[in-house]
Amino acid sequence: MSAPTLRPRTTAVGAAAEPGVGVTPVASIVTVGSAVVDHVCALSNLPEPDGGAFVTDRKRRGGGVAANVACACAALGHDAAVVSRVGSDDDAAFILDSIRAWGVDADAVRRGDGDSSYTLVLRGPDGARMIVAGGDAVPRLRLHDADRDRLRAADVVFTSAYAPDPVVRELVALRRAGGIDALAFDLAGPLPELDARGTAPGTIDSAAAVADLFVANDVAAESYLGAAPEAAARALRSAGAGRVAVTAGAAGAYLAGAGAEPLHVPAREGDPVGTTGAGDQFTAALLHAWLLGDFDVRIAGRVAAAAAARNCTAEGPRGNLAVPSALPDH
Repeated sequence: MSAPTLRPRTTAVGAAAEPGVGVTPVASIVTVGSAVVDHVCALSNLPEPDGGAFVTDRKRRGGGVAANVACACAALGHDAAVVSRVGSDDDAAFILDSIRAWGVDADAVRRGDGDSSYTLVLRGPDGARMIVAGGDAVPRLRLHDADRDRLRAADVVFTSAYAPDPVVRELVALRRAGGIDALAFDLAGPLPELDARGTAPGTIDSAAAVADLFVANDVAAESYLGAAPEAAARALRSAGAGRVAVTAGAAGAYLAGAGAEPLHVPAREGDPVGTTGAGDQFTAALLHAWLLGDFDVRIAGRVAAAAAARNCTAEGPRGNLAVPSALPDH
């Protein structure tokens, strides 16, 4: 699967890029799925089963995979929009403001009844974390005609397994029928976490067969395929995905393009302040440099690793989003 045809405006991946080298066209990117509020609690310790902990600090932040990827794409110079659903509570306005603060179009984030979806992020003193999700605003998301018009006009549509199964099934069908130009899918969580609220295994199979970019973390890949990252990358390419990335945190990632064996991309070394959202930043940078820019897999991997590492230097999923001039060009 080749990169979609884009408009001629360009933005350099790296500050030293020469004309026509290290350049990604500016794209229209629509992300579909979760836009939530993160309630972040810093703990004295991550508790064991039946154990306890003390909250030493707490914050509220905008989060959600679809919203995070859209904000990261906007920071990289693209025109980004989110299709999602929030509730009628105070958190809804907070979520919308957090998206628009990055210049992302939030007009397709609809408000409905009830509470907005949320996550509880529990972070231990060493940076390890546990994430618990709740709220039915996102699981009740369905596509409207105006949403479909946005999708058809976009250069790339991104979604994740946290989007409701009927929505992902429709996106897969649209991609298969040529109704959208390119589809990126993130298997963002293990199968038990997705049960009854996210994408079903059969729909994940269908997404793997048509996705132009399929991303998974090691925990999700193990749950779905029963395979370690390198083998999972190979299996997903064999299933039909045009480009595949399986991440493994500090152990780096495995990227596989058409007809090639998975390539290991090491993670950038550093002293992270937090890791929440690093995977979403990695994905956005792959959209930017690999799917849209059609860069060599090794360069795209370096760009994505640099973007994820940058995001880990500040707290929160959008604490330090990458900009083009901060990324390597070779």
